[in-house]
Amino acid sequence: MALGVARSLGEMGVDVVMVRYNKKDMGHTSKYIVESILAPNPDSHEKEFIELIHSLASKYPGAVIFPVSDETVLAISKHKKALEKNFLIACPEWHIAQTYIDKKLTSELAKSSGVAAPNTIIPEHKDDVINYARKATFPCLIKPIYSHKFQEKFKCKMFPVNNEDELLESYTKAKSAGLGIMIQEVIPGNDNAVVNYNAYFINGNPIVEFTSEHIRNAPPLWGSPRVARSKYIPEVIEPGRKILKAMNFDGYACTEFKRDDRDGSYKLMEVNCRHNLSTLLAVRCGVNFPWIQYAHLTNNELPYINKYKTGVYWIDITRDVGYSLRYLQQERYSISQYISPYLNSPVFAIFDSSDIRPFIQRCIYLFREAINFINPLRKESS
Repeated sequence: MALGVARSLGEMGVDVVMVRYNKKDMGHTSKYIVESILAPNPDSHEKEFIELIHSLASKYPGAVIFPVSDETVLAISKHKKALEKNFLIACPEWHIAQTYIDKKLTSELAKSSGVAAPNTIIPEHKDDVINYARKATFPCLIKPIYSHKFQEKFKCKMFPVNNEDELLESYTKAKSAGLGIMIQEVIPGNDNAVVNYNAYFINGNPIVEFTSEHIRNAPPLWGSPRVARSKYIPEVIEPGRKILKAMNFDGYACTEFKRDDRDGSYKLMEVNCRHNLSTLLAVRCGVNFPWIQYAHLTNNELPYINKYKTGVYWIDITRDVGYSLRYLQQERYSISQYISPYLNSPVFAIFDSSDIRPFIQRCIYLFREAINFINPLRKESS
């Protein structure tokens, strides 16, 4: 996810140092990276990770730190005051970061601030799950309190469940892994019913706003976007502002809503107070959020952006091709629907002919994953 930030800042002449901890990362191979530093995982080795960041102060005094994963946001926000002695920090304070990362707190804040959201319960015991199942409408969702921990363990954002047995099984699986969960109603609607409200807030007010819609998700219905499109969506501006103001939020945030097919209203799905993989969509449309944040933190410059381009597509090629083939029968898109985003001068998540190494690195990783998957199957068949 740091790749979009690196390119957005690098193109503006900013030297970018990437601190990474995941072997799957490919952003560090970008031509815009002046130094790549391998760090301990901030989730499992927070103390060591923060010590490494402090050690960079003499070499990069006054640098702006952009944490772009939940793990790094949690670690950096907890130690923000100490880090601010030597750095500028592009993330909120701990109490605000915790409110968005802990989905239980986000749900409670939405309810208290009058922002529409899916019906949700947080079960304390198995009996709560059983009682819910007796009166629930299926399907429903098992969603994590801490998304990044759930994603790391199960390689998905949530568990969709279709009956009581699946609900209990999924709950038990999550609890056995030591993960807190929520049970949430399914908001009916296709992938393009999911939209994003992106904004940069200063002193509780939005300085720049940008909206977009998902076109195809990975996986369908329950995943993150693999194709998205810029679009003006006025219906989510007011609730987007309301939830961020309720958080007392300053800085950049990407807030996700889903249009409910039952009544056309938009329901809050989650708030992400960090830059994400689709950062380059807004940049292509004329809203360079990483640069806006960088210029504000370093020089107190405020942008003037009157409007942005709409109808621009963003595509994560490898995920779009892979999931399109895998879910071809389920999605039932026409050939023209699959192809049309590619014919409209899209911006790509990773592929860039002028900065090709991250895409090559991604393909190498996927090839190794495929080999590791195939080899056990060969052994079983033999």
